[in-house]
Amino acid sequence: MRLMAFKQVVGVIVSVVFAANAALAHITPPVVLVSDRDAVLGLLAGARKFFVREVRLSAEERQTIQKQWGWSPDDDFYRFYLGRDEQGRLVAATVFLTEFTIHGPVRVAVGIGPDGKIKGATVVELTEETYPWVRPLIDQNFTRAYVGQDSRGNFGLSEGLAKAHLEAMTQFYAQVVASLIQRSAVLYEVTVVKRGGAS
Repeated sequence: MRLMAFKQVVGVIVSVVFAANAALAHITPPVVLVSDRDAVLGLLAGARKFFVREVRLSAEERQTIQKQWGWSPDDDFYRFYLGRDEQGRLVAATVFLTEFTIHGPVRVAVGIGPDGKIKGATVVELTEETYPWVRPLIDQNFTRAYVGQDSRGNFGLSEGLAKAHLEAMTQFYAQVVASLIQRSAVLYEVTVVKRGGAS
C-alpha cells in the first residue's frame, strides 16, 4: 500500500515538473524574414551553377569540433548549398543553422567563401516574441561585423554593438546569431575544406 502511494506521489511530481517546463517554453508563431531561396541566391551572389552537398559528421569530426571549438553539434547531418562560376570554381557555400532558445528557434543562413571566411549572414526566421529583440540588430546590419572572419575569428559582440547600450535580450540574441555564424564556419572547415570539396 505504501509503495503504491509513493508511486502516485512521484507520478504527480513528475507531471508537475513536465507541466512547468512546458509553461516556460512559450514559443510564439514563426516570422519568416527571408525565404530560403532568396537567402541562398543572395549569399551565393556571382554563382552561375548551384549544387547541394549533404554531409554527415563522423565521430572523429564531432570530436574535433568539441575539442577545438567547445561546441557539440546537435545534428549529424548538414546541407551546404554550393555556388560555382561558369568555369566550375567555387564562389561560396551557404548553410542554414538553427538555435532553439526558450523563446523559440532562431534560424540563420550563412555564406562562406572557398577560403572558409564569412561572406555574409542573414537571420531568416525567428518567432514573434524574439522579433522585437532581434529587429534592432537587423536594422544595424550587425552580421557584417563577422564578414571576413573564419572559424577562429572573434565572434563576440562587435565594438559598435557593445557601445550601443542594447537591452539584455537583444545582446543575448546577438550572441546567439554570432554563435550560429561561427558554427557555420566550423562546419564548413571540418566537412567541406578538410574533405577536399572546397575547390
